Amino acid sequence: LIYCYRKPKTKRAKRFLEKREPKLNENTKNAMLIKGGNANLTVTAVLKDIYAVKKPFAVLYKRKNITRPFEDQTSLEFFSKKSDCSLFLFGSHNKKRPNNLIIGRMFDYHVLDMIELGVEKFVSLKDIKNSKCPEGTKPMLIFAGDVFDVNEEYRRLKSLLIDFFRGPTVPSIRLAGLEYVLHFTAVDGKIYMRSYKVLLKKSGCKIPRIELEEMGPSLDLVMRRTHLASDDLYKLSLKQPKGLKPKKKKNISHDALGTTYGRIHMQKQDLSKLQTRKMKGLRKRPAEKSVEDGEATPKKSKSA
Repeated sequence: LIYCYRKPKTKRAKRFLEKREPKLNENTKNAMLIKGGNANLTVTAVLKDIYAVKKPFAVLYKRKNITRPFEDQTSLEFFSKKSDCSLFLFGSHNKKRPNNLIIGRMFDYHVLDMIELGVEKFVSLKDIKNSKCPEGTKPMLIFAGDVFDVNEEYRRLKSLLIDFFRGPTVPSIRLAGLEYVLHFTAVDGKIYMRSYKVLLKKSGCKIPRIELEEMGPSLDLVMRRTHLASDDLYKLSLKQPKGLKPKKKKNISHDALGTTYGRIHMQKQDLSKLQTRKMKGLRKRPAEKSVEDGEATPKKSKSA
């Protein structure tokens, strides 16, 4: 504890600590992919393919780590703090739960949500002989199935998958950058993960014709155990600082068609002193001037 509060002695250590400090706009979430003590070839291949999809915002641990996340989470929290990762994917294999994946996320370096998924069918990137997307491509996420909106566990899984694969936040998007699709389908108690490359074909007009070509990896998953955060803790993790909340603009209203109206408050004006355009037709005649002078109270003459 004493070491944590010591001031950095070098500029490199200072930059390292500043990078991990809380910010209004947080850094892109990194994921750590950990191999369990008894992982088989299928689980290892799944972790490598997801690491290839997630790069460069991922860390792959090649050594085996003997841990059980649902029983003891201290090792995961230690690795999270060491590598500054708020997402994790843990792979293991045993007789009771073959080809097992545990996907989860952290809040303040403590496990928030964990969902265990079983891999029933797997097709790797190498098995599909098609062109691949370049490293670091931001994917488009598509979720099909009413279960993702009805069931609480599937709804939390959808949120977790969005967090895991969304990538960096970008201010603008170009058409040529939309070239990678991740599709998740939930039906009959299974979750099908498919990845496609978007091909832009000629259509004879400005908008190109779009075709999808399967790229890999392809996974057939089934949900097993879940460890979900309580509602209070989940709301606390979603809380945003005041600096990110948009400021309310006063005296502005919108109608049903979306037109913006603004209200301006001004002081009371004396229209009789308003300067207008001087035109010959608006000039006062001598007779009108004499009438106005006659109505005015005459001044008192000085005594001789």
